Amino acid sequence: MNNSLLCDADKCKRVVVKIGSALLRDNVTKKLREKWLATIAEDIMALRHKGQQVIIVSSGAIAMGQGPLGFTSRPTKLEDAQAAAAVGQIQLAHAYHSLFTPHDVSVAQILLTLGDLEDRASYLNARNTVEALLERGAIPIVNENDTVATDEIRFGDNDRLAARVAQISGADALIILSDIDGLYTADPNTDPSATLVEKVDEITPAIEAMAGPPASETPGSGGMTTKVEAAKIATDAGCSMIIASGIKQHAISNYRNSHHGTLFKAKATPLTVRKQWIRGLMAPEGYLHIDSGAEKALKGGASLLPAGMIGVDGSFTRGDLVAIIDIKGKAIGQGLVSYSSHEAGAMKGKRSEQAQQVLGYVARTAIIHRDDLILF
Repeated sequence: MNNSLLCDADKCKRVVVKIGSALLRDNVTKKLREKWLATIAEDIMALRHKGQQVIIVSSGAIAMGQGPLGFTSRPTKLEDAQAAAAVGQIQLAHAYHSLFTPHDVSVAQILLTLGDLEDRASYLNARNTVEALLERGAIPIVNENDTVATDEIRFGDNDRLAARVAQISGADALIILSDIDGLYTADPNTDPSATLVEKVDEITPAIEAMAGPPASETPGSGGMTTKVEAAKIATDAGCSMIIASGIKQHAISNYRNSHHGTLFKAKATPLTVRKQWIRGLMAPEGYLHIDSGAEKALKGGASLLPAGMIGVDGSFTRGDLVAIIDIKGKAIGQGLVSYSSHEAGAMKGKRSEQAQQVLGYVARTAIIHRDDLILF
């Protein structure tokens, strides 16, 4: 069976790789598996050489920080877990920097909480930061901000964070490397007849039942249930998700060669899903009037730039839905705006590079990015 790893024969443009705590730390020495992680870096560089952009979601801050602080197991008190995360995150950042520097690739640390991705402004900031890093050729290294998170530390897992990162970044594929090689029909540790589910076209109650109850063993805190929940988020966003074993070296290459794992197949592309969602929004907060040149550019697939605006109506904030009005007064599309109504009004008819002069600070290039815009 050919479960092509990266969508269709390695044609994905953007891939998120999630690395779990159980893989990063040696169970005996309690130290980072540096040689293993180096092979993951080599695999990621192989993807980049194919022209694919890669984002890493890395667990392990708490696991890596508990030893230096004298904990023999995962801390049970919230403040202890947060302290361990603060120490361990530095180790992780240093490790990734050391691994990719020889490849002449910059890495960037992004720490997020669930709240960051629920707040609209923070969501957009996170997405735009990731976009800027990828455009510059850097690899974003994302982790949960365990030093300030609360319930996420005790009950969460980075599987769902990885799915949300795939969602905000418009990734085509999410690879979850785990200490288990995929979803089984039952728990293979207790049921010898359990078989690996190689492909999931739809997440049904039967598929959810196969995942069983959440696990709580250290050093991670998730289980197959959180991975199936992550698959729901990813596939709904147009991103296929793979669960594969990460125990051996070159785990990504191993899956690409063997296709041994579980593929949750998305039915649409990330951009198609996003455009459908924007099209379905019904209540614009404001209106942007544009000239004929801007209309022609939009129909050619461009973003809406300030220079093409001739009027702004309504009161809206960054991230709100606005309608786009042509010179005849007809609504020709709508999108999520990158400026507030005050900023948009100040910038109408101006070039993007004049933003600092007009607004007093550096702003976004586009009023509405083409990925956040649909035409009727």
